[in-house]
Amino acid sequence: MTTVPTVHVPAGWPATEEQARAVQEELRGRVVQDEPGPPPGSGHVTGVDVAYDDARDLVAAAAVVLDAATLEVVAETTAVGHVSFPYVPGLLAFREIPTVLAALGALPCPPGLVVCDGYGLAHPRRFGLASHLGVLTGLPTIGVAKNPFTFTYDEPARARGSASPLLADGEEVGRALRTRDAVKPVFVSVGHRVSLDNACAHTLALTPAHRLPETTRRADALCRQALRDAL
Repeated sequence: MTTVPTVHVPAGWPATEEQARAVQEELRGRVVQDEPGPPPGSGHVTGVDVAYDDARDLVAAAAVVLDAATLEVVAETTAVGHVSFPYVPGLLAFREIPTVLAALGALPCPPGLVVCDGYGLAHPRRFGLASHLGVLTGLPTIGVAKNPFTFTYDEPARARGSASPLLADGEEVGRALRTRDAVKPVFVSVGHRVSLDNACAHTLALTPAHRLPETTRRADALCRQALRDAL
């Protein structure tokens, strides 16, 4: 496993809500929604996740590359940095992006599709972490979140693979997807360069035994360990 030296906040990084929203407005027009993305079960798929210690001004990020066919770990990297933005709902990407980029950049192999523990187009300004990360890296990205944020949905049928639209004022911004029979759904949204149908197919391929994708489960454990080690 590769561990990146301490990541510092980049020069010129947004420092206010107004600046961060202006960056979102500028970048969201670059999101590509007309590509299907890589087929599920092919190549690499990478999970990214972060853990915080706000009292010590630290954030730890992990990137875990899996073989998409076998779900075996191919590579792992971690990075620890300073929290780069205060907590503001809808602007969480600005707290995480520098350290996540450092972890991704240290990978010894192509990441393939990147799966974020969060949102893409399912965001008040249609530009969550998965979209932000995808635009900055050019990689295909999706968001798979544990909760529906502020959006509405009808309960999918109880069987694994059932789905229903995640709606914002009547617009489908993602899907509530059942990954286990009769278990609470996850909330899938497009990040960049992937269709929503394909994003859901990838999510099902990554959940053979648990509600959350293996990418998220492994990256979550790794970033928490990296934070403990840093402390």
